[in-house]
Amino acid sequence: MAAPIVLLLLVMLVYPVGQLLLLSVHNDNGFTLIEYKRLFASPVYVDVLLITLKVSLWTTFFSVLTGYPIAYLISSLSRERKNRLLFWVLLSFWTSFLVRTFAWVVLLGRTGVINQTLLALGIIDRPLGLLYNFPSVIVGMVHALMPLAVLTMLSVMENIDRRLPSAAATLGARPGTTFWKVYFPLSLPGVAAGALMVFVTAIGFFITPALLGGRHQTMITQLIIDQLMQALNWGFAGAISVLLLAVVLLVFLVYDRMVGLSTMAGGSPAASGRQKSDGWSRKLGNAILTLLGNATDAVISLIPKRRKRAASGESLTLRVVVILLLVFLSAPALLMIPLSFDAASGLAWPPHGWSLQWYKQIIDSPLWMHAITRSMLVAFGTGILSMLIGTPAAFLIVRGGMRGKAAMLAFVLAPIVVPRMIIAVGVFYFFAKIGLIGSAFGLVLAHTVVAVPYVVITMMAVLRNYDTRLDLAAHSLGARPWPTLRRVTFPILAAGLMSSFLFAFATSFDELSIALFSSGGLSATLPKQFWDEITMQISPVIAAVSTCLFVFIAALIWVADRLHRRSLAS
Repeated sequence: MAAPIVLLLLVMLVYPVGQLLLLSVHNDNGFTLIEYKRLFASPVYVDVLLITLKVSLWTTFFSVLTGYPIAYLISSLSRERKNRLLFWVLLSFWTSFLVRTFAWVVLLGRTGVINQTLLALGIIDRPLGLLYNFPSVIVGMVHALMPLAVLTMLSVMENIDRRLPSAAATLGARPGTTFWKVYFPLSLPGVAAGALMVFVTAIGFFITPALLGGRHQTMITQLIIDQLMQALNWGFAGAISVLLLAVVLLVFLVYDRMVGLSTMAGGSPAASGRQKSDGWSRKLGNAILTLLGNATDAVISLIPKRRKRAASGESLTLRVVVILLLVFLSAPALLMIPLSFDAASGLAWPPHGWSLQWYKQIIDSPLWMHAITRSMLVAFGTGILSMLIGTPAAFLIVRGGMRGKAAMLAFVLAPIVVPRMIIAVGVFYFFAKIGLIGSAFGLVLAHTVVAVPYVVITMMAVLRNYDTRLDLAAHSLGARPWPTLRRVTFPILAAGLMSSFLFAFATSFDELSIALFSSGGLSATLPKQFWDEITMQISPVIAAVSTCLFVFIAALIWVADRLHRRSLAS
């Protein structure tokens, strides 16, 4: 059961990345450290690393800070109301990074929505420089990664027993104290997992800094792209990759020691991490939580009694904050819809007339249509292959009796640990040697590497909630293992299997890093074509493509929700 995923990761992850890292210490003359000397000799590269860490840490902080109230409220709602709010989070999460970043270019541009609105209101007399600076990068990064923080924290918050805060309240604890001393500590594994996922994604990000930042916001992954695209310096690109990978591995090591890597897949926190929190650090944490609880209670006491609600997480203030945050997540992409029908040739606000000419250009363009078709085929193949490889691995980790499950899980999660750009460059080098550059089969294999961990995580969560007594009942009635699996297990797990397929499909459909190198000049995927177009010119055609992607993702989420409801009804 483990053979397919082990073989895939060894061939498509360990070997390519190992080859890339080997290039950093080996050239025609043998072993050398000259690339590392060059890396640390210039303060420019150290500064870029510090900028990358600065952007990643601030993005992580604001993503978790703003995502926490959304996850908290959603976890406390009934199923129907939860699905309505969760739809907007999923819509933002699955909407392409390119679409969302391009929307901020339109929003913050000199002729964009914010500047034109302020000019029309007479607040300013000339456009503000809102683009190509550190704040614009942080806003774009938080907007891109906040949904990831929400979904990660939500998976933990949904399993918190709500009777515990209620019990604290019946014993006389005030609402603020109840939250900070009871609920918040129980949600910390989710906060830690969300922060880790956001940080690792942010540190390997290049789309948002490249489009919204200036030269002072250059990220380390942009250096890797420049070394390969312009200088073809594999050794130096490998040295930069080693530095980036070392930082990420250090963060994961600290996380595993404090919380436990199993929490990323829905497991319980590591006992060792809790035991090590004894002593002065535990006393300090308790004092901080007590202070926060007292401060919150003091603020609540100032609110008139008629405006107070039960301490169930559904206060008016919380709902208003969550609605505003969901507007922040959804509004930029929704902005693309009216702009895609603009009759003018430029992207300015407000639109000048209505026209379908930009959609016609997409249909008439062989480049766009070929890119759309290729992305669909590659994403479908990735979804099927990831599900076939990841599902047996999830069964093995959850139900298998083998030793070393923790090591197996860590190996399966390796594509999440290794920054996406390093995987993309390693795969590019590997494909160049075996002649798979530009092939759809190569893209399916490479996309499966980055998609299969999410399939494993999804199926592990589904299997943990699966009642194995149903299988035992089938066995007691004489059913053999395969008929039991086919007629009992898989039909019940159908919704989870479909969710894992859609997760892998969406991951592949929005994958740019691998496509940037391995798709080939005439065989671009839709994200690669989108990237090429947006870096050359700003056109309403991009708004039309963004609208199509937005509608497609919304339909995908709607179909997934309908299938999930049908499985629950049956």
